[in-house]
Amino acid sequence: MSTDDSLSSRVPGNDVKLWLLMEANRWAVTAIVLSGMFCLLAVLVAIDPVPLGVALANADPVHTLFQAMITSIVTGVTLVVTINQVVLSQELGPAGDQRERMEGALSFRDDVAAELDEPVAPPEPAAFLLAMLDATADRANELRDAASDCPDSAVRDAATSFAEDVVENVEAVRGPIDDAQFGTFDLLQAALGFNYSMKIYEGKRIQALHGEGAEGDDVALDEAARDALASTVTLLEQFGPAREHIKTLYFQWELVNLSRAMLYAAVPALVVSIGALLTLGNAGSIGGTTLGVANQAWVVLLGATISLTPFALLISYVLRIATVAKRTLAIGPFVLRDTSRSGGEVD
Repeated sequence: MSTDDSLSSRVPGNDVKLWLLMEANRWAVTAIVLSGMFCLLAVLVAIDPVPLGVALANADPVHTLFQAMITSIVTGVTLVVTINQVVLSQELGPAGDQRERMEGALSFRDDVAAELDEPVAPPEPAAFLLAMLDATADRANELRDAASDCPDSAVRDAATSFAEDVVENVEAVRGPIDDAQFGTFDLLQAALGFNYSMKIYEGKRIQALHGEGAEGDDVALDEAARDALASTVTLLEQFGPAREHIKTLYFQWELVNLSRAMLYAAVPALVVSIGALLTLGNAGSIGGTTLGVANQAWVVLLGATISLTPFALLISYVLRIATVAKRTLAIGPFVLRDTSRSGGEVD
């Protein structure tokens, strides 16, 4: 088996791109976007052969610019309200629907608790995932021990390699999950590091080739190994919906944070846009130059950048949400990327 379970291997690009898309604080990404916009606009103003004062004398670019900014900010606030409605609509419903949601959640938790050999599964998302991963590693170790007595070396190596790969991946993500707190990206990022999809495929392939019904005793795992393998695969299958549920909750959490952040940013952006509209429309309203560029131009650029803050916030949040959604489109043993897997056909 040849799989790279790290999250960086499943997000194309270098570490800087991964940091920008997923790991960085969203306000830091917003600041980077705004800084880039300001610098590009400053370069354009510096190389423009027509100074801003001349442009103001012949037309009214500042008025046009900030009038459009005010319209876009108000539209963005409307978008925020729409986003909140979409998020909240999933939480609203009659008592019957809420009861079905509760029963579905409780039924899944009972199934996981039974597989964990515990009376009840942990209530916290991080502890819940951690308990599932620990149990998966325990079953994989049982599989490795039971498969060590298999007379066929190929069967023994396949089962051992699978078990060791599961345990190694669990150990890699266990620490980050244990230290993570729900509401931050750390928990989801750590959970994304557990490559359960490929492991479900490998586990089911071993079951089909070397489980009960395999041709000849030499190519089949014994009962203890088969039970451990089946339990490992079951826990891997349960990890999928558990992670997807936590991902859904995180998306809702982030969309609410995005809505609040855009509302907070909209107020100063509106104040700056309206102030610029009222005070900067006349040529020479602010005199002097800095770095060869009129100070009035610098003030206009700064005001335009501040007015773009809600849009930059939207970019920063959507970048992370879209990246996570793209990397987790499929649930179960579907791997939507180039990968190396063990060969052979399942009869």
